Amino acid sequence: MDMDRRMFTGSLLVGAALATASNAVAQSASHPMNVVLVHGLFADGSSWSEVIPLLQAKGLNVTSVQNPLTTLEEAVAACRKVLDRQDGPTVLAAHSFSGMIATEAGVHPNVSALVYVAARAPDSGEDYAALAARFPAPPASTGIIYDGDEGRLVEDAFLRDFAGDLPTARARVLHAVQQPFKRALLAGRTTQAAWRSKPSFYAVSTEDRTINPDLQRYMAKRMAARTIEIRSSHVSLISHPREVAGLILEASGR
Repeated sequence: MDMDRRMFTGSLLVGAALATASNAVAQSASHPMNVVLVHGLFADGSSWSEVIPLLQAKGLNVTSVQNPLTTLEEAVAACRKVLDRQDGPTVLAAHSFSGMIATEAGVHPNVSALVYVAARAPDSGEDYAALAARFPAPPASTGIIYDGDEGRLVEDAFLRDFAGDLPTARARVLHAVQQPFKRALLAGRTTQAAWRSKPSFYAVSTEDRTINPDLQRYMAKRMAARTIEIRSSHVSLISHPREVAGLILEASGR
């Protein structure tokens, strides 16, 4: 009888454990933690390719937005479409110019946290150019050229000022696939500042020659972001993917 009782009790415990595990799996399946990544100027969605597998290895559902780089309104709309498709809490991570996009689109109800990677973080209605002018101009700004209304970064500036800590061969490949942006994109202003209502994280690139590092520190402090500093060029998401992925994982609660 004692053996039967112990076996019965053990079966109940095993059954309870299996049921708990089954419920956890079901909840995880219905409410996955997602990450949406947005790229900036002089790049495309593949600029996150070093970070993506690190996040996927932790079980996160990752999507990299292909930003149209036409107008701020159209770029925000493209991001919102991706956010609409997410099932459950979503970390929205932005690099460089796309901080403008995250700041506007980040009020989306699916967004649980914002991560800025050497990114713009304007306030609602703020003139970002005027804000940036309060700090020394970064060297990369002199390397932008225009073909009509389309802008791009020349190769010398790209290698030296945008991706300065990457091997030259790697940087040249990235330069070859850079997407041109429309002049109108730079004229846009955010109408909302998601960082005022969402938990925010910021990765400062200390050797950045595209966005002044002190400007990055200012924006991170203003938003009371959890901040890390990476000894990196502007493209820390490529040269230091583990540090960037680690901050995104922290934002996700992993």
